[in-house]
Amino acid sequence: MHIFETTHAIGHSADDMFALIAKVEDYPKFLPLCEALTVKRREQRNGNEVLIANMVVGYKLLREAFTTEVVLDPTARTILVHYLDGPFSHLENRWRFHPAGSSRCEAEFNIAYSFRSRLLERLMGKVFAKAVR
Repeated sequence: MHIFETTHAIGHSADDMFALIAKVEDYPKFLPLCEALTVKRREQRNGNEVLIANMVVGYKLLREAFTTEVVLDPTARTILVHYLDGPFSHLENRWRFHPAGSSRCEAEFNIAYSFRSRLLERLMGKVFAKAVR
C-alpha cells in the first residue's frame, strides 16, 4: 500500500479552499491525470453532502475509471473519499482545512492506495505517485 501525507500553509481561507476542493466537477481542469469526472448521485446524510462520483484517469494510451463516495463536511472543513469500484484494491483520501487567520489556512491531505493488479501497478504506479505528490 502507498501512503502519502502532507500539510501546507495556503494564502486562502479554509472556507474558500474547502469550496474549491468540494467542487469535484472541476477536477479535470486542474488535477493531474484526471480526464473526466461525473457526479452520479448527490444526497444529504447526517448533515453532510455525499456524492457518488466516477473519475476517469489517463496517461498516454492507458485509461481507467473508478467510482468513489465523497463526503463533504463544511462544518469541519473536511472532505473524505472512499473507494467503491475500479482498478484499486484500496483507495481512501482526506482533505482537512484549518483556519490560520482570515485569509490563510493549513491544508492537510492524505491518501492511501494500492492497485488491484501488479501490471497496472507497473504501468501507472510511478505516474500516479507523482500526480499525488
